[in-house]
Amino acid sequence: MAEPTKKSKKAAPKNAVPKSAAPAEQLPAYRPGTPNAYLPMLATVVEVVTETHNIKTFRLVLNDAELMGKFSFRAGQVGQLSMLGVGESTFVINSPPTRKEYLQFSVMRAGENTSALHTLQAGDTIGVRAPLGNSFPYESMQGKDIIFVGGGIGMAPLRTLLLFMLDNRKDYGKISLLYGARSPQDMAFSADLPEWTGRKDLDCVLTIDREAEGWQHKVGLIPNVLLEMAPKPENCVAITCGPPIMIKFTLQALEKLGFKPEQIYTTLERRMKCGVGICGRCNIGEKYVCIDGPVFSLAELKGIPNEL
Repeated sequence: MAEPTKKSKKAAPKNAVPKSAAPAEQLPAYRPGTPNAYLPMLATVVEVVTETHNIKTFRLVLNDAELMGKFSFRAGQVGQLSMLGVGESTFVINSPPTRKEYLQFSVMRAGENTSALHTLQAGDTIGVRAPLGNSFPYESMQGKDIIFVGGGIGMAPLRTLLLFMLDNRKDYGKISLLYGARSPQDMAFSADLPEWTGRKDLDCVLTIDREAEGWQHKVGLIPNVLLEMAPKPENCVAITCGPPIMIKFTLQALEKLGFKPEQIYTTLERRMKCGVGICGRCNIGEKYVCIDGPVFSLAELKGIPNEL
C-alpha cells in the first residue's frame, strides 16, 4: 500500500473566492410555492421586440400560473435566462414591479448563449431563475430629485426603476432622464421614447454621439451633455448604467457637479455568473456582485478593489 503523499502548500490564486463572501445563511433558500433560485422555472415567450441590430427584448410568462401570480421582485433585481444545452446568462428584469402581466428582459447578442437567445420566437420555452440580487433602495429616495443617466443597453436596469417611479410619481421630486447612444439606430426602447419625451412630469433628454439625418434631439457624448444639463446635487440621487467607459466619465462628471459618492448608484449585473454566490466568478475583493449587488452606490464601490 502506497504511502499518502504530502500536500504541498500553494499560494491562493489572486482571484480566489473570499472565505467570508457568501456564507450559507446568505444564499437563497427555497420555500414551497416560491421560485427556486437554483432551479430554472419554465417560461413561454409571448412577444419578441427587435430593439437594434444586436438587441432584442423578450416578454415572458411563467408556465406555472400560480408562480406567475405570486411572482414579485424589486426594481434592479435580475434573472438568469437559460437555453437548454447552451447555457445561461444574467439580465436585469426591466419591466417594473408595478406591471406584472409579463417579465421583460433585453438581450444584447455577444456570445454563444445570447446568440441562441436571439433565435427565440413567440411561443418558445425558456428557463428562468429569478429574482436574484439586491435592488435599488428606492424607499430612501422618496422625496428626492432623481437623475437617470443611461447609455445603450445600460438603459435596461434604469427602465425598470424609471417606470416604477413614474407609476408612483407623487413619492418623488423632479425626475430627469439623460439617455444616449452612438446613433439613433443604436438606441433601444424606441417604443418608450415618445411617451418619455412627451411627459410633463419627466425631463427627458436624448443624445447621440454624432450628427444624423433627421435627428431632432441633442448631439454629444453623455458626460458632456450631463455637464450641460447641470443637475443640482442638493437632495438629488443620480443613477447611471452603460458601457464601462461611459460610466467612468459620467461618474467624473457627477463628482464635478458636486454629487457625493453616497448620492450615486450604478449596477454591475454584467459581472454575475451563477447568481447565487456559489461559483465565485463575480467576486471583487471580499464582495460578491450577486450577493452584495448588483446595485452599488459609488461609496460602496470606492471601498473595494479597483477591478472594474
